[in-house]
Amino acid sequence: MARLMKIARRGFLFGSVALLGGVAFGWWRYATPHGNPLQPAEGQTALTPYVLIDASGVTVIAPRAEMGQGVHTTLAALVAEEMDLDLTQVKVIHGPASAAYYNAAVLGEGIPFAPTDDSWLAETARKAMDIPAKFLGLQITGGSSSIPDAFDKMRLAGSAARAALVEAAARRWNLPAATLATEGGKVIAPDGTTLAYTDLAPDAAGIDLPAEPPLKPRTDWKLLGRTQPRTDMVAKVTGTAQFAIDLRLPDMRFATVRTNPRLGGPMTGYDASAAVTMPGVERIIPLDNGVAVVATNTWTAMQATDAIAFDWGPAPYPATSTEIAETLRAAFTEDRKDSTNRDDGDVDATLSPDDWQAEYSAPYLAHATMEPMSSAALLKDGKLTVWSGNQLPTQIVAEARALTGLPPEAITVETLLMGGGFGRRAEMDIIRQTISVAKAMEGTPVLLTWSREEDMTHDAYRPAAIARVRAKLDGGTLMAFDFATCSSSVVESQAGRLGYSIPGPDGAIVQGAWEQPYRFANHRVTGYRAPAMVPVGSWRSVGASQNAFFHETAIDELARTAGIDPLEFRLAHIDHDPSRKVLEAVADLSGWGTTTAGRAKGIAFCMSFGVPVAEVIEVEDTPAGLRLTGAWITADVGTALDPGNIEAQLQGGMIYGLSAAIRGEITFADGMAEQANFWDYEPLRLSQCPPIATRILENLPHIRGIGEPGTPPAAPALGNAIFALTGQRLHDLPFARSMGFA
Repeated sequence: MARLMKIARRGFLFGSVALLGGVAFGWWRYATPHGNPLQPAEGQTALTPYVLIDASGVTVIAPRAEMGQGVHTTLAALVAEEMDLDLTQVKVIHGPASAAYYNAAVLGEGIPFAPTDDSWLAETARKAMDIPAKFLGLQITGGSSSIPDAFDKMRLAGSAARAALVEAAARRWNLPAATLATEGGKVIAPDGTTLAYTDLAPDAAGIDLPAEPPLKPRTDWKLLGRTQPRTDMVAKVTGTAQFAIDLRLPDMRFATVRTNPRLGGPMTGYDASAAVTMPGVERIIPLDNGVAVVATNTWTAMQATDAIAFDWGPAPYPATSTEIAETLRAAFTEDRKDSTNRDDGDVDATLSPDDWQAEYSAPYLAHATMEPMSSAALLKDGKLTVWSGNQLPTQIVAEARALTGLPPEAITVETLLMGGGFGRRAEMDIIRQTISVAKAMEGTPVLLTWSREEDMTHDAYRPAAIARVRAKLDGGTLMAFDFATCSSSVVESQAGRLGYSIPGPDGAIVQGAWEQPYRFANHRVTGYRAPAMVPVGSWRSVGASQNAFFHETAIDELARTAGIDPLEFRLAHIDHDPSRKVLEAVADLSGWGTTTAGRAKGIAFCMSFGVPVAEVIEVEDTPAGLRLTGAWITADVGTALDPGNIEAQLQGGMIYGLSAAIRGEITFADGMAEQANFWDYEPLRLSQCPPIATRILENLPHIRGIGEPGTPPAAPALGNAIFALTGQRLHDLPFARSMGFA
């Protein structure tokens, strides 16, 4: 333990670089690293919070959750590269819930500086986000932040581990450390003698390095910059990977819930007399706005919930989609104005009532993860363990403390693989339910699994939104562009559910609009905060998912109105070189400007999470309806650590966006969501998916994440292709409301 604490005291392992000259308030607290959260067993050595070594080899501790995005492979490669290990020589596991694994990059999206702003003030503000992030200690996966946050931290962890191992070998051999080399998990002496990392680890743990070890230059990379086989591939292909829904423990019981389908409404009563007599049913446990049924298997629990008669209270929001839309339109008022992050020139003086204008709309969307919400818990002997696929493990500890009164050291969170996340698994609803059931079933492990219908109808949805755009053209030049968008606040809704109150504007309302690299002489982007209605949350790409559709459909319409090719129109108004190169690359990749009889292409661009992405979709009209015949994506991530995984994320993001664009919508009647399963919330089928070609660029000055940016341009690219083919301009999502698809 003494060695462990000595390692934990090393500030360099946590990036303690003096920000703002080291004069920020509370600097002395910030500069002190969080303790190493690892508790090595006998025979194990924790060289850093990210590197654990035992007789079997090196284990990399991943601070972010694996939900299908391949992040564990890249995080492991960051460490393995610096330790001169092959990726096959390391294991990777989820890290424990700990503030030591705080995410600073995720806060960077909230600062009021566009990603294209590389001024001293903007760069200083971005770096300064590490200070509040450390104080908050949020271990969160989301916002395409995992790689930007880990890029230096985990390489440094690997470099520090390697340096300590080399120094341990140098002392054992009585040789200068500079004369030693490393390769394949061994330190190598000049005469070829070797010592394995596994042998040296106990000695290395007692070595306090005098300074930050250097990082490998890119020219020496062997793993990074190349496509790597996924570390979780074999387990997932063979069905041995363990998701929360797969968990089985001795004497485990199985539960499900039924809660008010009018979200946030109360349960005023229920009759479970028919359910309690069903074979296999063991407990009916009241919850705040529903009940949990505990049984000997999940199917029995679900059948029992169907046998319960409930008396549900009313919804605390407008009861129908029509009323919700009316509320949104009524929120375009001065007192509901939330932000004006961009206000160049004088829009009001330039525009007149007769100038071009349009209105667009987007519906609520469910996350629709393939694995329904599932988690397990065991409360026994004054200790609580929670097993969950989740994006926010430190918040689970906070929830558990509040529900049980246990101290943090008595609470363990085991983060499991997830069958999709997309922001949904940052929510704590099922976690609270699981812990409540575990309290009622103390001493017995319980796996709680929602039905697909419960999942679909009790989401924290992507907000419904409306945008109004006004513009003025002078020939081929866009002289004024006034973009106004309105939705309920994701930050207000989601943070409120977590017990936080965040003052100030919600940048998610205007995300994907205000920070775009377009330059118009008179340019304004205004966000209006609609009243809180249906619970909303972070859906893949958050505000950019709807705003890119509004923004890029309007840009395309204006290009057509000006009689200019939509690609050339965009290039004429964008002055950010990496963004221009992305557009030029997708044009080259897709053969933009060439035509095939009976087909047409549409283009769209969006910078989200600092990543410029351009997409082209090709469609054709068939007797069975519109068919997607081709798709092309280009993106700039600054540094492409794993091109194959980036390609997969871009393609997955596009398909996610196309699915939503064609048929995705959650509508409400009598306060309840009307869609309940994939049959009425239908994703894109394999036979409907077009061939997708991808090109990755590296012109940005900073490394960026890629989990979200592939989604926003998909809907407008498809809508623009539909217009190019049919002449019908679609202003409202989903498109299947207006036309058929094959």
